[in-house]
Order: sequence, then C-alpha cells, then structure tokens
Amino acid sequence: MIATLLDALTALFLLVGALFALVGSIGLARLPDIFTRLHGPTKATTMGVGGILVGSILYFSVRQGLSLHELLVTIFLFLTAPVSAHLL
Repeated sequence: MIATLLDALTALFLLVGALFALVGSIGLARLPDIFTRLHGPTKATTMGVGGILVGSILYFSVRQGLSLHELLVTIFLFLTAPVSAHLL
C-alpha cells in the first residue's frame, strides 16, 4: 500500500516536471526576442528539472536508501540558473 502511494507520488512529480519542462521549451522556441526567450527556460524549465529530481529522490530513497546526489543537483540548479539568466 505504501509502495503504491510512493510510486504514484513519484509519477506525479515526474509528470509535473515534464510538463514544466515542455512549457519552458515551447516558450524558448516561440517567444520573440532574446530577453523574453530567457524567461521560459530559467523559470519553467528550472521547475521542470526540479520536479523530475524530486521524483527521482523519492524513488531512489525508497528503493536504495537516502539518495543525496539528486539533492545536490537540485540545490546547484536552483542557485545557478537564476544567476546566469540575470547576468545575461
């Protein structure tokens, strides 16, 4: 019962993350100039990768024990993506 609930929660995070990444990618392709094109990947795609990483943390923490690799990637992503977009 608990494993099924965690699998459903993992699938939900993966789907929401994939949806955010898709919206960010469409925004990158469709927006008119460079500054508005930066808005799509830095906001939506960052949240998309974050959702996918949270789903990965849930899955591997249940299967193999506490997984910190994805947590480190998430922290690094959330710190560097907004800063690099702001510098551009």
